[in-house]
Amino acid sequence: MSDTRHTKVLIIGSGPAGYTAGVYAARAMLNPLLVQGLEPGGQLTTTTEVENYPSFIEIQGPELMVKMEEHARAMGCDIEGDIITSIDFDQRPFVAHGDSGKTYTADSIILATGARAKWLGLESEEAFKGFGVSACATCDGFFYRGKEIVVIGGGNTAVEEALFLTNFASKVTLIHRRDTLRAEKILQDRLAKNEKIETLWFHEMVEVLGDDNPKSVTGIKVKNTQTSDVSQIDCAGVFVAIGHAPANELVKDTLETHMGGYVVTKPDSTETSIPGVFAAGDLTDHKYRQAITSAGMGCMAALEAERFIAEQEG
Repeated sequence: MSDTRHTKVLIIGSGPAGYTAGVYAARAMLNPLLVQGLEPGGQLTTTTEVENYPSFIEIQGPELMVKMEEHARAMGCDIEGDIITSIDFDQRPFVAHGDSGKTYTADSIILATGARAKWLGLESEEAFKGFGVSACATCDGFFYRGKEIVVIGGGNTAVEEALFLTNFASKVTLIHRRDTLRAEKILQDRLAKNEKIETLWFHEMVEVLGDDNPKSVTGIKVKNTQTSDVSQIDCAGVFVAIGHAPANELVKDTLETHMGGYVVTKPDSTETSIPGVFAAGDLTDHKYRQAITSAGMGCMAALEAERFIAEQEG
């Protein structure tokens, strides 16, 4: 027989939203149980310096997540290194199954599974993630002041990232595999008017080039999609901006979603379409995608779960 654990609040996910929810739920004496998932710490574990999280002038992404985990544990949040593979929302209490074989039952659930940046899938891209290859301009753009960088993509995300990065970089090259952008017209107009941005049409990145000591990006190889000719572009950073995908595998067939799979919550709330189920962080946030906003939503979810449980018990 599999091991079964019950909790008033089951938190699924271990990024800023999940750990903050754990802190607040623990302080509310709800004895929360947090299941970390496949990537403990979430997207911040692939980021190096973090300079925009209040109280830390500069901190490494992985270190920040370790501190968040320590804080949640210190408050009394129980943390399991398991992966939830399925959830039964029809039962009360809710029933979640772990990859370990454990079963978790819960009076309420906080979903904080986050979102994952889409990547090209190149071996060299993976090798330099966090060392010159990024998927978040607002997170890492500051580190490329006065340097030349490239942005990969052709949609709103790519154009917005390219425009933002001109605040720091000396030159931004936007690389797109076609000759037309999918971005909104107003963004395309801003792009065309920005003298720091050069657009390279009909090209795709095929390799990231760099050094190992210290580990850093020095350039990329690109292929012409019409002629197959390969050329090299020198740059200090690569921003892959081909979109984000919410980690909604557990709930995409159960909860209401929009904007490409992001979980819908009620206005000014983390409540989902199922009472007692709350969503926080990048799983629901297609707009800001910042650690601090995710943490704020984790707080909201815990407070709303507390009220939900109190009403049920009352």
